[in-house]
Amino acid sequence: MLTDKLGVVLPILLITLGAGWLLTTLGIAPAIDWVWTLGLAVAGMLTLGIGGVDKVTIVLGPFLIIASCLSVLRQTERLPVNAEVPILVMVAGVLLLVARLSAVPAPKWILPEADRTRRD
Repeated sequence: MLTDKLGVVLPILLITLGAGWLLTTLGIAPAIDWVWTLGLAVAGMLTLGIGGVDKVTIVLGPFLIIASCLSVLRQTERLPVNAEVPILVMVAGVLLLVARLSAVPAPKWILPEADRTRRD
């Protein structure tokens, strides 16, 4: 199952990189560093897609996706860098609070073996 998920990583990276490159070439968004921006977004999506939803991925995945969106706003001069960083700090705090909810499971790799066999 995990190898199936990992097999889609390269195609997704190529598609997103090509989309960013096309947007730059067509002059739609020429001032954006697409490798960095799309890299953040894809890393966030893959974190959730491959890792599932748990207390770690629920923080890391959305944080990377939001950081990618804020990066686009900063690079297009719609958001100053001195506003981007405080927003990211607040987002991290909110996501950490969400991770504390009892409905969000602990990651499987952190659970003792007895708990893992009981949950599966």
